[in-house]
Amino acid sequence: MKTFVTKPAEVDRSWYVVDAEGQTLGRLASKIAAVLRGKHKPIYSPSVDCGDYVIVLNADKIHVTGRRMEQKRYYRHSGYPGGLTEISLRDQLQQYPVRPIEAAVKGMLPKNKLGRKMFKKLKVYAGSEHPHEAQQPVEMKI
Repeated sequence: MKTFVTKPAEVDRSWYVVDAEGQTLGRLASKIAAVLRGKHKPIYSPSVDCGDYVIVLNADKIHVTGRRMEQKRYYRHSGYPGGLTEISLRDQLQQYPVRPIEAAVKGMLPKNKLGRKMFKKLKVYAGSEHPHEAQQPVEMKI
């Protein structure tokens, strides 16, 4: 019996749509990361991008537990001395509602070229509308 090796040309990609309203941020991100990696498929291989596309709607209506809205911080640096900027989760959701989900999912993907390729298949929108109707996405229950 020969070992099956997944080839990038053999991968069939599907589109899934997820409603983030009322979902807990970390639990939602871990499910999305698994689909982006392709771990839900029997042909999964860690060295091949065999995941599917995921569309996340209502990103501004996510739920977090405890005091994370005030205590969780996001950091970015401009590259200049003294250029560190920090923002709380509450302010991040008001100004850039898609960034918390993107940051959570990106942290759960591989930190290499393959992970960056997988991350490009994530589409996050603050509202309930998206421009991907032509791809006929299937609703994914979480």
